[in-house]
Formats: sequence, structure tokens, C-alpha cells
Amino acid sequence: MRYFAAWALASFLAAPALAAPPSGFDQRVEALRRSFGAPGVSIAIVEDGKPTLARGYGVRVHGKPEPVGPETIFATGSTGKAFTVAALAILVDQGTIGWDDPVIDHMPDFRMWDPWVTREMTIRDLLVHRSGLGLGAGDLLFVPRSDLSRKESVRRLRYIKPATSFRSAYAYDNVLYMAAGQLIEEVTGQTWEEFVKANIYRPAGMDVSTVDDAGRIATANRARPHARLNGPIRGLGDLEPLDETADQASNVAPAGGLAISADDMTRWLMIQLAHGKLPEGDGRLFSAEAAAEMWRPVTLQPVDPVPADLQPTQPMFSTYALGWDVQDYRGAKIVWHGGAVFGSLTAVVLIPDRNVGFSIATNSEEGQIVRGLMYELLDHYLGLPKAGWPEKLAAHKARRAAAAVKAVQAEGAARARVGPSLPLIRYAGDYADPWYGTISVRRVGDRLRVDFPHTPGLSATLEHWQYDTFRTAFNDRGMEPAFMTFSLDADGKVDRITMKPVSPLADFSFDYQDLLFTPVKASR
Repeated sequence: MRYFAAWALASFLAAPALAAPPSGFDQRVEALRRSFGAPGVSIAIVEDGKPTLARGYGVRVHGKPEPVGPETIFATGSTGKAFTVAALAILVDQGTIGWDDPVIDHMPDFRMWDPWVTREMTIRDLLVHRSGLGLGAGDLLFVPRSDLSRKESVRRLRYIKPATSFRSAYAYDNVLYMAAGQLIEEVTGQTWEEFVKANIYRPAGMDVSTVDDAGRIATANRARPHARLNGPIRGLGDLEPLDETADQASNVAPAGGLAISADDMTRWLMIQLAHGKLPEGDGRLFSAEAAAEMWRPVTLQPVDPVPADLQPTQPMFSTYALGWDVQDYRGAKIVWHGGAVFGSLTAVVLIPDRNVGFSIATNSEEGQIVRGLMYELLDHYLGLPKAGWPEKLAAHKARRAAAAVKAVQAEGAARARVGPSLPLIRYAGDYADPWYGTISVRRVGDRLRVDFPHTPGLSATLEHWQYDTFRTAFNDRGMEPAFMTFSLDADGKVDRITMKPVSPLADFSFDYQDLLFTPVKASR
């Protein structure tokens, strides 16, 4: 191990300082975009305190001519968590809050499932994914949209059962960043959106970026999200634009509701690499002490094995800091975060020891172009040879998709064509889950239909699968199909409904398995 460390240091010091994007980079991006079918790509690069690239590739909407430019905004998903942390850092610098203040000192109505956790949960704990909640717990409070306010969504955290004990394990969540945004409002009297615009966007000079779905949709120069929905599983089939107006969830914006242009992203990258200093003048967005806190690892993340052809990309260590992942990449420390919202993907990456930062965004779900170009740029700035990462990641994605399709088809072939146990009318009724709320199951003709009142406009026809399990056919094609299982008591009445995704590759935000619906009133 000592030998490796010495070799890595020597290689790092000997590597050339590459002060420009790779030769032929524009042509490479365009070729990958066309090959993988991504409508548009936006890339920003900052080196030694100056932008060296802020450019768009392709189009804003598939099949239409409007090009992506440096001022085209892209939804950036969870990379926005770092902005919520920066907003909190400003309040820490002001002395209004402290990172290790108990949350209930500033938000008295805050509750977790366990009263002891409620008392012990600090502001830092909201930000580092060690709360005990399971992966993506509570995401259906906003996926794909919700009529719940942020305050009400946070109030419902008390009903979500933990998956592990407090501070014992890493599990990524969004709902506690939602709570962090609500805390900002309760401390300042400004909504999270107002605070970010006034205290981050404005002083940073990020003039075209937006803070919520409504603002993004109102901006003409925006990249519309796209997905592949008509294949055997999501991610396969024909590329199509998504209905932006159908997937708005303002309650979760502090966890990933920003849309940012390449030009504006260069400002954010410069501020991060300058440890809080603004790009012009002597002003600061946040202190150097706060900048150090943001990048200081807190929670150890498990490192999952990768296929042999991707082995060089596997880190030796991976941690989560405050709104940032901190890990190694081929002997170098990187600070980065990925972002994913339906139809858009982003990566924001910093190489502090090289004073380099970059972002890559696409308005589709072709992750191989985002992660592949991320590795190519890392290799370039670390002086490493090209390795064809986008192509290797595309092959890996294809293998996983093929295995998932095979599993779904095998499950369909093996199902027992038995049931249902009851006449359809006896499944009908209103059911409630403590944290999600109510659903309504009704017989419509010779089918059952389920409505989700807290997700306006969402419904599903239930197609019998086997026994007392039905498969959802959602009216919103962006929703992952799910199995709904009705369990009967000794009297033959429905006493609970459970759910699980159909696809083994379903995004973790479709946390159907965390739901447990019980009757609100007797079925009719």
C-alpha cells in the first residue's frame, strides 16, 4: 500500500498540466450524442479560475431545430443538493444556525419515526444520508408530482419506518433535503426558492438559471426532458419528449429542482474551486471554513464491484460529505455529484488538486454519455490515456437491460393463472398508507381502477396477474409499472395492499415496496 501511494504521488506530480479540453473534444461529444441518441448535451469546464468551455450540442427538443447553446438551461437533479448546503452555509456564517444544531431547535414540529432520533437529528444529519431511512424512502411524496406542500411533506416523515438504526449505514435519500429546505424557510421567513435566488444566484451572477419546475418550464431557452418508454422496460424503445407540465413537484426542489445553463454553471464551478470566493472582486458567497465543511467526508459509502472492463473506474474509497460525494479516481481525489430527474441527467465534478471543474448534462436518460464523458475528462486532466469509457458503459447498460427484460419475461411466463379470490367489487374501497396518504380503488366495468389523489391526475387500471395480485397500467407512461397485492383476512376481506416494482431496474424513487395500505372504510 505504501508503494502504491508513493507511485501514485509520483505519477500525479509528473503528469502534465493540461489547460484545455481534449483535442477534438467537440467532435467527440457530437459523435457520442448522435450514436447514443441523446437530443442535447451541455458542458461547462473551468480551469485555474477561468472558464475554458461553456457549450451546447444538439437540440432542445428531439425532432425540432432549436439548438442547445451556452444559455440553455438543463434540469440538474440532485447536483442541486450542494446549493441547499451552500444556503445553509450562508446561515452558518451569519451565526443563525450551526451544522450540529438539533433540527428541532429550529423546526419544533420536526419528527422522525423514533423519538430519540428526533431529539438527536442535527442539521448535518439531514445532509449526509445516515438517518436510518431506506434508499429513496418517501420519494413517492413527490414522484412524479404532488399536491402536498413542503411543510406537510416534511410533517409526514414521522410515519416512515427506518430501515437501519440511526447513523449506522449509508442510504441515499431526498426527503431530508426537503426538510433542510423547509428549515431555511422557518429560520429566515423566506422560502428556499427565494433564499437561493437572493443569496446564491444573484451574487454569483447566475442570471438565467431557475429554482423550480414552474420557472424552468416558463423559460423559452430550456432543454426538454426525454425518455424511452415504449420498450419492454423503461430505457428501451423510441426516444420521446416527456410532458413537463405533468411532472412538477415543488415540495422537493431543495433536493434537486434547479435548472442551470453551461454559462451559469461555470460561475458555480469557479466559486466551489475558490472555496467560496465570488468570480469577480473580493466578495464571498460563503466562508473558507464553510467550504471545508462541505467537502469533509462524513458517511462511508459501500463500494460496489464493477465488471472487469470498467475496473479502473472503481474507487478504493467512497464517502458522502455535505451535498457532495468525495472519493478517489485512479489515485486522485475528486469531489462530485450526479443528478437524475425524469428525462435529464447531470454530473458536476471537481478535481481540487488540479483546480479543474466541469459539468455534463443531457436532456435524456442516456447515462453512458454523462458518466462516460465524465471519466474521459477525468483521464484527460489527470494525464491518463483514453479508454473508451462511453462505449464500455453503453455495452454494460445493454447487458443489464437485456438481463432485466429476460427476468420480467420469465416472471410473466411463470405466473400462476389463478384467481382472483373475490368478485372485483369486493376489492374496491379507500385505503391509506401513513406517510403517503390515501388511494381509491374502484370497479369500472370489468376492471379495477386505482386513483392516487395526492398525485393529481394519476390513475391506473389494474390488470389481473395471479392470485390476488394485479399489475398496474398507469395513465402516466412515465410511471414504472407495479404489482399490487391484496391480502385477505380470515373473513375474506381485504386487510392490506402491498406493492413492488415490476422491473428489476426501476429507479429507487419508485419506492412502492415501502407502502402499506389498509382499509379506510369497508369496501362496497
